Order: sequence, then structure tokens, then C-alpha cells
Amino acid sequence: MNFYIIIPAHNEEDSIALTLDSLVNQTLQPKRIVVVNDHSTDNTQHIVEKLTESHSFISLVNNNSSDKHLPGAKIVNAFYKGFETLDQDYDVICKFDADLIFPKNYLEQLAIHFKNDKTLGMAAGFCYIKKNEDWVLENLTRKDHIRGALKAYKKQCFEAIGQLKSSIGWDTVDELLAKYYNWTILTDESLHVKHLKPTGISYNKDSKHSQGEALYKMRYGILLTAITALKMTLKKRSLSLFNDYIKGYFKAKKEKLDFLVSEAEGQFIRNLRWKGIFEKFR
Repeated sequence: MNFYIIIPAHNEEDSIALTLDSLVNQTLQPKRIVVVNDHSTDNTQHIVEKLTESHSFISLVNNNSSDKHLPGAKIVNAFYKGFETLDQDYDVICKFDADLIFPKNYLEQLAIHFKNDKTLGMAAGFCYIKKNEDWVLENLTRKDHIRGALKAYKKQCFEAIGQLKSSIGWDTVDELLAKYYNWTILTDESLHVKHLKPTGISYNKDSKHSQGEALYKMRYGILLTAITALKMTLKKRSLSLFNDYIKGYFKAKKEKLDFLVSEAEGQFIRNLRWKGIFEKFR
């Protein structure tokens, strides 16, 4: 299978070489790797340029994006800068972060999964972070969700969902739409990916409000948004989170922001979420 990989990178001089080295040495080598140097002020560009000299399938795209805080949209916009440089001769398109170290059989194992299940639209392993001298499963991991750090889409699924949404919530709505279009999602617990920069557990005010905005854009409705906000409040043990989610939701509603999904897709998403809630109560 032909794997095309796009890696948005902003000031990743400490990790980008390790990420690329782990991909270059895969048992199933990717056909193309595009690193999008997104407004870096460190040595990221130079490191990638040196690697392109010895690996013809690695290319670099420099992108001078805004310094404005754009949760979700910034990284997806960078992804598309790389995607625009690729042809259509791929079976699987990947959006990977620039701070990951993949096991050598990672792509080969994904290829096996995709070949064995014609309905499989998205697949990934799990992120592990270093704690003392051990690598432990990152606490944000869920078996029914693929982290935004390591997305891999079968071409037909990627096209069916309308590719990636340039918005906060892109890495949730992609899975929901995949299910809407009858694609399945798989996480492989045997594939341990080292995550060198663990996802932060704290968010600034804009990000918190953006989470509520994302739920509005996915047509959750206020009740499901409130339940989601309450769940996150309990998980993070922060009472202010609930208020931030709700404020973000109503702010998006007042501004009449564009939805990420159609009415029919939104109805499917709500039904899916309610089904999940009722199953947990059982």
C-alpha cells in the first residue's frame, strides 16, 4: 500500500529528526513524506533540509502562517499546504505530529489492517509518554478514538468525509463522519508510539471556549454539550470548565458560525452520542 505522510511542524528541532528517522526505517517504507515547516523560528527547516538530501521521498514545504491562536484550524491549514504538493497515487493518507517515534512495523501493521478489512477507514496505534524511566500509556487515550497526533485514513474514507475540517474539533468530527458513511475505526494496542511532548492538560481561555464552539459546529445541541462539559469538568476537576464550554457554545450560536456537518450528519452524531450514553448507564 502507498502511504503518504504529512507532518505539520512548528519549532520541532528537538524531535523532528527522531520522527523522520523512525519513518524512514519502517519495514514498509512510506512513498512520500512532506514536512510542513509552519512558521518555525528554530532549526526545524535546516534539519529537514539535510534529510531531504539523503531521502528523495522526503520533501519540505515552508509555510509562513499567522501567529494568531487558531485551535485546530492552524494545524489543518498546515496539513493542506503539504497535501497540495502531492499527487493522488496514495492508498492511505496520514497526518502525523512531529514529536512521535514509531515502531518499525507501524505502517506495515496498518497496511495489514486495511487490507484485511475493506470497511476500515481509519487506524492507529496508541501514544506512550515517558514517566521516570518507563514509557506509559498517555492518559488521554481511548480505545474508541484515534488521537489527532497520528491519524491514518484510507483514501476512499478520506474523500467520503470531505477530507479534514479546518476547525477546532477536526479530529473528532472526522471519526463521526467516517461512521456516518459506514466506515469502521480501529486502534491497535500492540503499536506503541512514543510521544515525546505529552499533550498539555491545561488550556487557555480561548481553547476552552473553542471546545464549546466545536460542539456547536458538530450540531451536538445544548443538552449534549452540557453533558460533555460536565464530563470534562469532573475529569479535569475544574468547575470553570463547564462555564467555558457553555459560553463557547452560545458564543458560536450567537455569531451563527458555520456548521461542520449537514443536518442529517448532525442527527446521526446526536443519535450516536445518546446511544453511547445510554449504553454506559446499562
